[in-house]
Amino acid sequence: MSELFSPFRLRDLELPNRVWMPPMCQYHASDRDGTPEDWHLVHYGARAAGGFGLIIAESTGIVPEGRISPLCTGLWNDRQEEAWARIVSFVHSQGTRMGIQLNHAGRKSSTVPALPNQERFGDTDTIPPGHGGWEPVGPSAVANAGLAVPREMTTDELYDLPEQFAAAAERAVRAGFDAVEIHGAHGYLLHQFLTPLANKRTDSWGGSFENRTRLIRLVVSAVRAVIPETMPLIVRLSATDWVDAEDSEPSWGLDQTIALTHLLRDAGVDLIDVTTGGAAPADIPVGPNYQARFAEEIRRATGVPTAAVGLITEPAQAEAIVAEDRADAVLIGRAALRDALWPHRAAHELGTPREEIPYPGSYARGAWRDPAPTGR
Repeated sequence: MSELFSPFRLRDLELPNRVWMPPMCQYHASDRDGTPEDWHLVHYGARAAGGFGLIIAESTGIVPEGRISPLCTGLWNDRQEEAWARIVSFVHSQGTRMGIQLNHAGRKSSTVPALPNQERFGDTDTIPPGHGGWEPVGPSAVANAGLAVPREMTTDELYDLPEQFAAAAERAVRAGFDAVEIHGAHGYLLHQFLTPLANKRTDSWGGSFENRTRLIRLVVSAVRAVIPETMPLIVRLSATDWVDAEDSEPSWGLDQTIALTHLLRDAGVDLIDVTTGGAAPADIPVGPNYQARFAEEIRRATGVPTAAVGLITEPAQAEAIVAEDRADAVLIGRAALRDALWPHRAAHELGTPREEIPYPGSYARGAWRDPAPTGR
């Protein structure tokens, strides 16, 4: 039996397999009010029918100014909550579970959407106020490469953030999501506080490891307190900034990620979604499975379940990661954009019995078979 298609349990959530889809921005909230629309229903619905065990919805702003771009989704009002509930309901109808990634983009907010033919403003990718954007904020007045200098956040604003994350998490529960993921990676606000590359504060929010991890620990505690005890809480972390400490200023790395994971486990986090980078330009050795080793090392050092992501494109790759206990699940990203039925193809290639991952009835004539049927 394929390990990739074995069930997995997080708290009371039973997941039918270990093939999951990670959060990937769609930049398709076209009213610019954060409300998901028909595009999102079709996008997530197709991959639910495609057999993914868990789909984690894209980076979703906890407040309007926390979105990566004006076209990103949000979860701060009733209209958004109702729109997400419609999507979750359909995903569930296909036998797939659904989580949502909650985020504040910090100094990487109010950016030009990563879509073709988008207007830029001057020499940055930050959309200014008056052009549909807003003032970005961050731990310090230090710009991300290619973006505007953010305003340093006040202490009062920082104490508001855990409550804002918690309010969005409560809406996620009401919308029917099965899990909540907190985005602490890819150079967004919580990661900005973790890494000395962005956090230059000298108060209780910067400097030491304890101070730099304070915000994410408060956010996790606030969210864990408002979601059901039975609901899994996931945190996405960048395991490294990919910056060589010998050639640059201090940054965030694997040892600190492991230390933080111990703290997050004690605070009620159930799984770490392990990725890398995003805080600064870096020479990243991109290749097949290039981030999987970090998921493995964190898992072995902490005992906390992990999910691996990063150029996992072929079924045999994914199977090996799970079968060799390098991670508990794999996240199929860009390959899932190319092929909504990736899990069904993988099941066929790995010899998984059809009854263990039922093919959508309406697509049955196109199901992979061995040998292939003749005729139309």
